[in-house]
Amino acid sequence: MPDYNKQLLIRRSLQVLAGLFILIAIAFAVLFMYRQRLLRYAVETVQDKVEAKYPAKLFIGKAAFEDLNTVRMEKIAFVPNQGDTLLRTQEVFAEISLRTLFKGRVIFNELSIENAYLTAVKNPDGSNNYSFLLGKKKEEPVDTTKSRNYGILLNNLIEKAFESVPDQVSFKNLNVSYASEHRNINMKMPSLQIKDGEIKTALSVKTDSLVNNLQVHGTINPGKYFISARLYALDTGGIKLPYVKQKFGGTVAFDTLAVSLTSKDFSKNMLTVRGDASITSLKVNHPRISDSDVKVKSGSVHYVVSLGPDYYAVDSLTEVRVNKIKAYPVIQLRTKPTRDLIVRLRTDVTPATDFFSSLPTGVFESVEDMEGTGGLSYKLKSHINFADLKHLTFDSDLEGHDFKITKYGSEDLSRINKPFVYTAYEYGKPVRNILVGPGNPYFAPYNTISRYIKYAIMTSEDAAFFKHKGFHEEAFRQSIATNIKAKKFVRGGSTISMQLVKNVFLTRKKTIARKAEEALIVWLIENNNLVSKTRMYEVYLNIIEWGPNVYGIKDASRFFYGKQPSELTLGESIFLASIIPKPKAYKNSFDAHGNLKPRVAWYFKLISGIMLRRGQISQEEYDALQPRVELYGRARDLIVTAPDTAATDSLQLSPIDILD
Repeated sequence: MPDYNKQLLIRRSLQVLAGLFILIAIAFAVLFMYRQRLLRYAVETVQDKVEAKYPAKLFIGKAAFEDLNTVRMEKIAFVPNQGDTLLRTQEVFAEISLRTLFKGRVIFNELSIENAYLTAVKNPDGSNNYSFLLGKKKEEPVDTTKSRNYGILLNNLIEKAFESVPDQVSFKNLNVSYASEHRNINMKMPSLQIKDGEIKTALSVKTDSLVNNLQVHGTINPGKYFISARLYALDTGGIKLPYVKQKFGGTVAFDTLAVSLTSKDFSKNMLTVRGDASITSLKVNHPRISDSDVKVKSGSVHYVVSLGPDYYAVDSLTEVRVNKIKAYPVIQLRTKPTRDLIVRLRTDVTPATDFFSSLPTGVFESVEDMEGTGGLSYKLKSHINFADLKHLTFDSDLEGHDFKITKYGSEDLSRINKPFVYTAYEYGKPVRNILVGPGNPYFAPYNTISRYIKYAIMTSEDAAFFKHKGFHEEAFRQSIATNIKAKKFVRGGSTISMQLVKNVFLTRKKTIARKAEEALIVWLIENNNLVSKTRMYEVYLNIIEWGPNVYGIKDASRFFYGKQPSELTLGESIFLASIIPKPKAYKNSFDAHGNLKPRVAWYFKLISGIMLRRGQISQEEYDALQPRVELYGRARDLIVTAPDTAATDSLQLSPIDILD
């Protein structure tokens, strides 16, 4: 290219650049001249939107630029039309994103607020200054045939929340309070700083008489939808959750809590969020959970959760850790066209000693400090279609991997192989100590007990006792289905093994911890052959309750019939089996004359029919069975309350009496 052409090109390029700079300068000049008007327009737009949506007034005393893009706002207040001021702050300094002013919005690059007060008040007459924010507008009836997608709602919420986070934040003396006739909450935050993506704050929260002093450290990256925060307790007692005692009757406390959202993805109407959470020194106390504090030294979760149209899921990439046990849950819930729930859980193979030491304390007290070789893993699979409960599936399996117990915990689980003392409880209090062994004259060895009572109890309580390993999964599945239909607990799935463990090793209180501990002990006994099936059944028959201070089959045989366990008939055995679930209600089966009530007849027919089909009784025995028993001794004295009319009538008609 000739030099002349080069010079011409350079000259024209410089002219274009100069023109661009002039245009930019003019644009900035115009923006500078009209920025106050744009700000006023944006503020008025916000006020109009707020006041159109809520029955309240938003006051902004003054809003003006301090420099090119820093705004100072004074005397801000949010006041309900009828009620006390809800929010007030004296001054706000903010660096505004100028491009948002053209959209009638105000988004801050930097935000500084001092002396802010959010005050919610509920008066004795029920009126308050905040419920208008929570109220819903009247809408058309919801079309239940349409899908609900909370993924869209949550995605929009996350995006708007992160979009509104300023690059720099400085709050000083932020105060939040709630006052009512019965409750008072006060939160004081001396400072909150967000700078270069780092979050720092300290706060004190007082709920009635409970005070938590906390510190929060975290990081945030709004562009990547990332936030991570760690909550520390500044008090030696840890952080205690308020109102758990009043609302649920329990307490929850911990030392530190960390929560993060690391990413989100919204595609094809499905939102997937990922993140982590961890907690240390968790302590839970509730009488329905356990008799004592339930403690977890440390726990964490890496979560992958998805939400879509009528669909909610915890993904298989989720990992949960409780001390040294790692578990991988999968949960899928569909709510349309019918509710359908899939739950799967598996754990890594955990070394045996680590497994026992990782169990929450206060739940598995009998195996605390237990040691072993090899490892343990757990699997759970369940599928519940709430419209088709008869096909419900539930498979649960704790598996040993070259597992062997080398040291028992607080309970020697093999002690029932030898004579031992069993303590009977009534209404949670010990009432009687019973020696289970030959030294007790009321002890009945297994081979001295009538086959009828053995078969009748197994038929009614646990038909597969001598075949299973402690659990009858089909009975448990039926129990789950029944309880779901009833929407409450009406049926259990306990085997004889579980009933034995409950009576010998555990308290009588019906807690979640006791049920979990019961299942673990049953597995340990049955899968490690610590006790033979025959010995387990022998102990069971010698300790279960059959009436007022009546424990064991020999005591029951004498109480009801005045005979030995070896002499029990088929009918007597079926009756004794019928009252095991509710032994204190034994009188309800009889009328005042000592005759079995008609409603008991179906039970005799049911149990004897099953025994016949299994070859436990003959056809002749089945045909000869009548739904009646002859009471004798103490039981007769307690049950028969009607006068002996037959004896009175015969006395009045006696020929000898007439002759006299």
